[in-house]
Amino acid sequence: MCVATTQGEIGYILQTAIQSLLRRHGMPIPVAGIITQVVVDKHDPAFLNPTKPIGPFYSVEVAEKKRQELGWNIIEDAARGYRRVVPSPQPLDVIEIDVIRECLGKGIIVIAMGGGGIPVVLSNGEIVGIEAVIDKDRASALLANRLAVEKFIISTEVEEVYLNYKKSTQRSIRNAGIEEAKTFLAQGHFLEGSMKPKIEAAIDFLEGGGEEVIITDPDHIVSGLDGKTGTHIHGRGKS
Repeated sequence: MCVATTQGEIGYILQTAIQSLLRRHGMPIPVAGIITQVVVDKHDPAFLNPTKPIGPFYSVEVAEKKRQELGWNIIEDAARGYRRVVPSPQPLDVIEIDVIRECLGKGIIVIAMGGGGIPVVLSNGEIVGIEAVIDKDRASALLANRLAVEKFIISTEVEEVYLNYKKSTQRSIRNAGIEEAKTFLAQGHFLEGSMKPKIEAAIDFLEGGGEEVIITDPDHIVSGLDGKTGTHIHGRGKS
């Protein structure tokens, strides 16, 4: 229910903002926000190992109090503080995929997959909600593959992906192939709940048939599309 609420509220804000911008430029393109449900497996091992950070950052003292009083699972998140973590199962399918595809085919700008999608399971022919938070990047990669798009953009807080993040040996990645990205991932360069799922989503997308992933912050998306900034990860046979 929290994800559904988030989709409705933020979808409304994005929809009206995009509509207003298009109107100012004389482009009456329709915009639709779609409440999106994503299928997961209720037996996914993620339910036994919560990893997805949610909510605000806490000091170590407050985090420990939450752990003791509420039974929360707490982790340190990217050296910025402590946060609660919840199960983050693998997204398997998108319930509204045909609706999204039909809207795009009619030239409608679609806002979908908010918050990683509302997690649901299929049980005896019924669609049933389940308590979890699906990683938004991996869910978006799944949607991108289902729609057969060639280029997938992941918007985040940093201009580029870094190795040895926030260390004296930190260096950015401008271009990488899928195998190189897999190597960096295996070497432990990316933190769980931070950049790691974004790299995993990039690999998922490329292995699913996509050609290129761009990871950058909102201010550099346009220059990233021009190849001037951002981290570009390419599929096999691409450069």
